Amino acid sequence: MSPDTTTQHAPKAPALWDISPPVDAHTPAFPGDTPYQQQWVATLGPGCPVNVGAITLSPHLGAHADAPLHYDPQGQAVGALDLAPFIGPCRVIHAIAPGPLVMPHHLAHALTAPLPPRVLVRTYQRMPQREWDAGLSAFAPDTVTQLADLGVVLVGIDTASVDPADSKTLDSHQVLRQRHLRVLENLVLDDVPEGDYELIALPLKLMTADASPVRAVLRALTPALASAPTLAPAIPAASLATATSPAAESPDHSQ
Repeated sequence: MSPDTTTQHAPKAPALWDISPPVDAHTPAFPGDTPYQQQWVATLGPGCPVNVGAITLSPHLGAHADAPLHYDPQGQAVGALDLAPFIGPCRVIHAIAPGPLVMPHHLAHALTAPLPPRVLVRTYQRMPQREWDAGLSAFAPDTVTQLADLGVVLVGIDTASVDPADSKTLDSHQVLRQRHLRVLENLVLDDVPEGDYELIALPLKLMTADASPVRAVLRALTPALASAPTLAPAIPAASLATATSPAAESPDHSQ
């Protein structure tokens, strides 16, 4: 019998997924935010041994972490945040094209126990890395509340905001504030299968800033990380049943 070759040439899954979009002059900025700008203050040449650039940009450009200061006048700046929520086991969940809001039932299929304390949600088939999307999908506040109830400490999304682009009340950001959750926005999850990974997305130690760019990556879980206890509790069956039922949803919170 000839050897089974069906899996011998299967593409190997990457050990590292870069989930950060490129940041340059073509990176879309939230309307009113400062776009990326760069100038050279020194260039290689006679009498100068180096290139040195100066950049100006909104800290919300590209993959980034919002700090409580962004939505709470008394909130912490990003440089003062504990780094623990930004590194460790996470779950990537697909909710492709959910409409204006990601509702609890969009995630229910993947909220199986044990749930890691970090949840990243993919809404785009292909994340628009070079153009602004005014019709982005955001989290319904009830979705953020449910994840917090399940022990999640960080939520992430592949759009520019956890709230609708035209929201003036930022209801989901306010749930983040109330429940002390950390958040990542503008992730690129196009090529990441659903499942559990190790997240590494550390913000810069910007001591007066309301947000920070991150270089967000996912790694395949090592056996030690995969078997480590999570911060999230086991999920009661009743919670999943409620999350699965569209009838249990709250009214649309989009503005």
